[in-house]
Amino acid sequence: MRTERDRAAHEGGPGGGPVRRPEAGDDDRTPAPLPFTVDPTIPEHGVTHPVADLSATTLTPWQAGVGVVAPYDFALDRELWRWTPDDVSLLITRLPYVRIPVTVDQAAALSRGKRVTKAVRALTAPEPLAVGYACASGSFVHGAHGERELRTTMLAAGAPAAVTTSGALINALRALETDRIAVVTPYVDSVTDRLLDYLAEHDVGVTSSVGLGLLSHIWRVTYAEVARAVHEVDRPDAQAVFISCTNVLTYDIIAPLERELGKPVIAANQVTMWDLLRAAGHQPVAHGQRLVDATAPSAV
Repeated sequence: MRTERDRAAHEGGPGGGPVRRPEAGDDDRTPAPLPFTVDPTIPEHGVTHPVADLSATTLTPWQAGVGVVAPYDFALDRELWRWTPDDVSLLITRLPYVRIPVTVDQAAALSRGKRVTKAVRALTAPEPLAVGYACASGSFVHGAHGERELRTTMLAAGAPAAVTTSGALINALRALETDRIAVVTPYVDSVTDRLLDYLAEHDVGVTSSVGLGLLSHIWRVTYAEVARAVHEVDRPDAQAVFISCTNVLTYDIIAPLERELGKPVIAANQVTMWDLLRAAGHQPVAHGQRLVDATAPSAV
């Protein structure tokens, strides 16, 4: 015959309630099994630590890599990551520091062959699938010929595939079948003029342009300032608007601006990551951005 104690143990506890958890001094009770195994070989100060069992069939996900060569003052690493899919790692290095404001001289210094070669070689050890030069002014400052030389330098330094921001811009415009744009830059006029000359070499017409005239700390430009400049520069005959400089934040405002203007809005970081990831056989991650959506495999 069951005792009251036996019935409580069988039915849960006195009155059918839950069984009381073992407490210190309950030597006559058997502790409940732990939800994990304990590895006694990992002591720390005399205390053992639980080690979760991993399934023998768990597979390590493949992780590809793409390299990015950025200017010394680049401050938007996180923005580049937002276009990057989960199975790709960004391998970022910076060009040597030069004490020059954001002028034509700075752009020329950032594109010097020896500096670019050294940066690309620093990225080759983890075997990236492609390498991108993430600087708009540094890749357009010497025109179309200078951009081609920059890619040749990167390939000679060991990049399996080479992309530049300004080269990616032209590829993006072609993908969107666009050859007449409005341009927003953070630069002084002398740098903006180099961009307009570069676009003209590729038969891209510019309906209008706005430069913010900044010589430093471009990464501090706000979304509101960029949006105002985009609305100011847009014209009915502009097929798209381009926001230059990889140090300008744009990820969150591209899609809203496109909805407001009814046309593509493309940006330096966007085209760089779009072209770089495509060169590596991957698709960028974005939310309602026309360039990414129009060139997705399903769209094509």
